[in-house]
Amino acid sequence: MRKMLLISLVAAAAIPSIATAQSASELRHDDARIQRERQELRDAQRFGTREDVREERRDVRDAVREKREDWRDYREAHRDVYRRPAYIGPRGHHYRPVTVGYRFTPEYYGGRYVISDPWRYRLPPAHGLNRWVRYGNDVVLVNVRTGRVIEVNRGFFW
Repeated sequence: MRKMLLISLVAAAAIPSIATAQSASELRHDDARIQRERQELRDAQRFGTREDVREERRDVRDAVREKREDWRDYREAHRDVYRRPAYIGPRGHHYRPVTVGYRFTPEYYGGRYVISDPWRYRLPPAHGLNRWVRYGNDVVLVNVRTGRVIEVNRGFFW
C-alpha cells in the first residue's frame, strides 16, 4: 500500500514536467520548420519560377500559422501561467491600445512592468536594448533607448 502511494505521488509530480517538455520540443520543432521553409523560399526567389516562390510563401505562412496555433493551445492548457494580478499603470497614465511605433515614457519599461523571463510565456527572447513589457493585458516589445514599440501582442493575459 505504501509503495503504491509513493509511486502515485512520483507519477503525479512527473506528469506536468513531461507535458511542458513536449510543448518545448514542439516549439523547437515549429521554429526549425519555419527556418527550413524560409530557406526554401530564399532558394526559390533566387533560382525558381514565380509559381515556386508563390508556393514557398504559402508554406512559410502555413508554418507560422501552425506555430501560432500550437502557442494558443499551450496558452489554453496553462491558463494559470497567463493569469496575472490586476494591471496598475504608472500614476497619471491610463491604458489606451497602442500600435507599432508608439512611444512609451520610461516609467513603462521600468522594473515593475518588464517581463524578465519571456520563456515562461513562450515569448521570443528580447535582444539588445529591447524588452518585453506588460501593458494592461497586452505584452509589447519596446526598445528601451527610444521608447518605441516594436511588436504588440493584444489580449495576452487573461
